[in-house]
Amino acid sequence: MPARSQVPARLSHIAPAVVQSEIRAMSVACDAAGGVNLAQGICDTPAPTVVQQGAIDAILGGRNIYTRLDGIAALRDAIAAKLKEHNGIVADPEKEVLVTNGATGALYATLLALLNPGDEVIFFEPFYGYHVSTVVSLRMSATIVPLTPPDWKLDAQALRDAITDRTRAIIINTPANPCGKVYSREELQQIADVAQEHDLYVIVDEIYEYFIYDDAKHVSMATLPGMRERTITISGVSKTFSVTGWRIGYLTAPADLVPAIGYFHDLVYICPPSPGQYGALAGLTQLAGTSFYDDLKSEHLRKRDQLCEVLTSAGFGAPKPQGAYYIFAEASRIPGANAAERARTLLRETGVAAVAGSAFFREGRGETMLRFCFGKQQADLDRACEALRKL
Repeated sequence: MPARSQVPARLSHIAPAVVQSEIRAMSVACDAAGGVNLAQGICDTPAPTVVQQGAIDAILGGRNIYTRLDGIAALRDAIAAKLKEHNGIVADPEKEVLVTNGATGALYATLLALLNPGDEVIFFEPFYGYHVSTVVSLRMSATIVPLTPPDWKLDAQALRDAITDRTRAIIINTPANPCGKVYSREELQQIADVAQEHDLYVIVDEIYEYFIYDDAKHVSMATLPGMRERTITISGVSKTFSVTGWRIGYLTAPADLVPAIGYFHDLVYICPPSPGQYGALAGLTQLAGTSFYDDLKSEHLRKRDQLCEVLTSAGFGAPKPQGAYYIFAEASRIPGANAAERARTLLRETGVAAVAGSAFFREGRGETMLRFCFGKQQADLDRACEALRKL
């Protein structure tokens, strides 16, 4: 038989620039080394029993088929109640709440619905790489506005200077991955002023909203005057309930935007996993009014301080983050020509995986930084700290 001809791969214009994220790459390297993964924000602490049982009961009760494209009604009601109580956002669960396939699915569908190829989206640096990559994958342009270290302060003039006639949206992550920044009300107001002046959407990822430390205060952009009608607020239960693999997120947006966002979410994902929606419902309803959220904060505050102390003792610059569950550390003491090499040196010498800081910056920046996740089971965090102490 004649040999089968080899057809060369024909990739899209953007595919050659898309590579495995450094976060995923370090997780693979950590698994191969049998190390402790402080790289990926897996949040592998146990899920609350009521959340697990809610999903199990749904499976056993035959709730394993598609839900409505916007999610089960009771969950949307619970999300609306949570938004009012915790965020100060009043949302109609029938018209202004959409249950999504994680916060990532919420962002993807929002961009598809509201923006066009060639539109510009503003990000603040250091940024979460998946946010930027999602924009680029949709043939939009990412405009980067650097925050000012070491406290990652917003430069309002730099934001204004970045606006062009193609700018359509600003994306914010607060509390922020990777640096743990919690945007102050004053900073959010400065962003809101620019958004209203230039008629921009503001898309806010608040997935770490319950991980707030010290005197930091979480403020939702949609509560600022004039911002409800142009803000898409994204969150979910992945981090809060330690169910990152369930992919249960949600968003709230003005009623005239939700149908289009829902259409694109349905087109790509159909709906989030049905049992996971019931698990999220159980958590939101049964844990409300209990000590769960205070306990969550206290547990992660303790872990933050533990890891910061060890990193500081080992010669890292490790400022305490205001929120989320990452420490963005200065790691120039670790050998390596760049951040990726430093991360691999650390893994080789200690068995602890961190993420190269360059994953959160434009090319050539962040090369002395490493990100460490402390949203881990206590035994794993203790093991990592013991290894880091040997440095």
